[in-house]
Amino acid sequence: MPASLDNSALQPGGVTLSPLPGSRDAAPRTQISFLGVPAAEITNVSVTGTSSGKHSGRLDPYSQGDGASFVPSHPFAEGERVKVNAKLHLANGGVQNLFDEFAIAKEDVITSTPRAVTLGSSSQIQSFQSRSDLKPPLVTVTADLPAIAPGYEFVAPYAGPGQAGPMIVEPDGGLVWFKPLPRYTSATNFRVQEYQGKPVLTWWQGRIIVHGFGRGEDVIANGDYGDVAHVRAGNGHQADLHEFQLTPQGTALLTAYYPILCNISSVGGPSYGAVTDGIFQEIDVKTGLVMYEWTSLDHVPLSASYAPAKTTSTRFPFDFFHINSINLDRDGSLLVGSRNTWTAYDLNSQTGQIVWQLGGKDSTFKESANARTAWQHDPRELAEGVFSIFDNGSSPTVHSQSRGIVLQLDTEAGTASLLTELIHTPRLVAESQGDLQALANGDWFLGWGQEPFFTELSPQGQLLYEAHLPPKDQSYRDFRFPWTGTPEHPPAFVFKAASGGGGTVYASWNGATLVTSWRVMSGRGRTSLNAVASAERSGFETKIQLPASTVGPYLAVQAYGASGQLLGTSTAVSESGLG
Repeated sequence: MPASLDNSALQPGGVTLSPLPGSRDAAPRTQISFLGVPAAEITNVSVTGTSSGKHSGRLDPYSQGDGASFVPSHPFAEGERVKVNAKLHLANGGVQNLFDEFAIAKEDVITSTPRAVTLGSSSQIQSFQSRSDLKPPLVTVTADLPAIAPGYEFVAPYAGPGQAGPMIVEPDGGLVWFKPLPRYTSATNFRVQEYQGKPVLTWWQGRIIVHGFGRGEDVIANGDYGDVAHVRAGNGHQADLHEFQLTPQGTALLTAYYPILCNISSVGGPSYGAVTDGIFQEIDVKTGLVMYEWTSLDHVPLSASYAPAKTTSTRFPFDFFHINSINLDRDGSLLVGSRNTWTAYDLNSQTGQIVWQLGGKDSTFKESANARTAWQHDPRELAEGVFSIFDNGSSPTVHSQSRGIVLQLDTEAGTASLLTELIHTPRLVAESQGDLQALANGDWFLGWGQEPFFTELSPQGQLLYEAHLPPKDQSYRDFRFPWTGTPEHPPAFVFKAASGGGGTVYASWNGATLVTSWRVMSGRGRTSLNAVASAERSGFETKIQLPASTVGPYLAVQAYGASGQLLGTSTAVSESGLG
């Protein structure tokens, strides 16, 4: 632990420096990040480890022009102290000395064993003739009123039958788009965001391990489902499943978990034990550089946790913080959610220091009894002084049911009061995960995390929509967003010949949202095709009957939009190659 908690990262001249001066939890492959001034103003960087000696390296600028990272040419040694000296050239011609001193942690090597998966039965898995490679879990809709908000459901099933991966679903439960991931690879936090002024899809993908966090990367994809960027954590860490938030500046906020050896006897744990540090980083998407890093051990005491330390070990470290969300608030501050301290922390984005705390053992606000949360997720600012939270209430159980809540914070009176409570009937207790999304029309969309349900409620809490994945399946967060998908890949189809001639075409186009009808083309050559049948789109895969008089042997399908415009044409294939 650092000698002093919650120090400021802001240095003279307006430079935000990380690792935080005085910290004891930097990683061996850490960069030294100088944020807040042009790279050209930073010179004479000198970096020396007490064991590894003087480090050469390069000073790489951020693409936004607001700083640079010194990237050492080789890693630091575990357990050593590091001193950093640099000069900042000020606009008035003066020179300011910058100084940083921190320690490199001793890493705790833990297992990467993935969480168990429930296989289920074939009746719980979707299958398609035209896309036999897609095997997503079934989505069952149990409530769907006309008043629901426009858009599709965005889910990422990962723990149950079928393949794991990001999935877009129609309100009737039909598939729109699915990206299957390899075995033991999962996706979470699948949603629509904005990058470089355009809507994009984002998600995390990687391995969810038995310790309750992820090791992987974050993905940005465009409207044709092509990858824009794979965003990885820096400083030797791997991106965690809990958060990936794009900012208007072209940066990304992401979470990471870092198990390190630690004496935790002060909270009842072993003196030779381990703790999992909760981390968030701001990453320059274009360069991959770490612009800023914040760690829970630098700012929050171990004693703030409600998780037990006594039963932990180096095999299963003390997860005292469990970071699960980051929100960029309208005033530029950052709101960080911690499950295991039951607290939302508002941070000064320049200093990294805690401005206020909501919930937990040291709340800045006196909470009314019905406003208190436990093991919660997803705190978000909705308006000035108004915040939403998904209150798990378990595990272990503190509340009788999980719920979504909206709180009013009065900074002058120092109080937090309940404005809205959103519950599920019959009651659900989600021991992990979950989110609460405020929709543009005033409705609420809730993903129930460990419980396989997602729900839309009216502003008054009336059930408008509900669907669920198979039992035992999970989706970390669920959302509703408008989305237009125009796949770069062509439509797919197969032809099943009938014994008396003719047959059936099965057509689909994974991710296409504008298709309203299909046309089947046939002819004696790939370039001489004529329309022989058509049908209105009927779900992800449309079944089209072909008459016996169909001229072959080549077939293709065409997808059309609402105005009769041609959207896409498949490759022409001979009937013999489709059987």
